[in-house]
Amino acid sequence: MSKQDNSTAENSSVSSDAVKAVVRRNTEEVQGRGNFDVFEQLFADDFLDHTPQPNSGTDKDSVRTLYRRLRAAFPDFHADIHWQASDGELVTTYKTYHGTHEGPFLGVAPTGRKIHFETVDVMRVHNGKITEHWGVANLFSLMQQLGALPTATQAGNAQRTSSDASTRK
Repeated sequence: MSKQDNSTAENSSVSSDAVKAVVRRNTEEVQGRGNFDVFEQLFADDFLDHTPQPNSGTDKDSVRTLYRRLRAAFPDFHADIHWQASDGELVTTYKTYHGTHEGPFLGVAPTGRKIHFETVDVMRVHNGKITEHWGVANLFSLMQQLGALPTATQAGNAQRTSSDASTRK
């Protein structure tokens, strides 16, 4: 259940461009440039993440820590925003993140590999502050690119090698 009791229909006076701009600033200035002064301006103190990333909490401090870890692991971390849509206070953003893996992330040592992964986020913007987040990120693809999980080709090759070995017996 949402922390905000207001329905999006009741907040129709909220400018679509204004709420999208808040989320875009987070993506471009905080995540993309590491400007944590802007983070403090954009995130409400009682922020709640309904879908936290692995090993992360649900509050504002946890999101700040996650963003710092992303920037440390991928110093050139940035996103291409493909589109945004808003419904009252809710902003949905479809984007692709990019970066070069130069620091540990999710237990994977630096690989130097260039990565990209898609994300769909929904953020609630209330009185100019991000108060809530729901999101889905293609972490499976990210972990494959980092070499932590096999790709379909690698899995198929391993299966063929295993079946070839068993037929030779």
